[in-house]
Amino acid sequence: MKIRHVVLIGLTAVAFPLASMADEGMSPAASVEFVDNEGEVVGQGSIEQGTAGVLINFSIDGLDEGWKAIHIHSVGTCDDPEEGFQASGGHLNPDDSKHGYLNPEGPDAGDLPNFYVHGDGTAMVEMFNERASLDGSVGGNMLDDDGSALVIHENPDDHMTQPIGGAGARVACGVVQGG
Repeated sequence: MKIRHVVLIGLTAVAFPLASMADEGMSPAASVEFVDNEGEVVGQGSIEQGTAGVLINFSIDGLDEGWKAIHIHSVGTCDDPEEGFQASGGHLNPDDSKHGYLNPEGPDAGDLPNFYVHGDGTAMVEMFNERASLDGSVGGNMLDDDGSALVIHENPDDHMTQPIGGAGARVACGVVQGG
């Protein structure tokens, strides 16, 4: 049996089985596995469709300490780690919005908040994006014909500078896998 959620009630853990989402009328879900510029796996995560966007959860182990930008990129490939994941294209941006939460003409569908990697190289992150979806019901469709990728940058995003908020090089990438 696969476990979907574990909930602590007092000191007792209660596991809820992972049922087929289609069987229960649940929203789509996706997974992501991050690789670094050497092609080594450095993290994993999940994306769940909500009624008004997507909930993104992931953990990282192996990046340099500090604030990092993460964006949803428009092409679902991370096959070029030695080239800095350029094949994943630009941000998911079906409305041709400007980049950045602080930009009066933004944000684009690929913009996400920054997160912090601790001194031991780890981070556990949960964030919500109301401008993207897994099924095309809200904003940019992360699982369209060419898919999408979550791309982590070496620096934080200033949420204004075009096109990526001064976030710097792409240091990790994960293809969004539906199903």
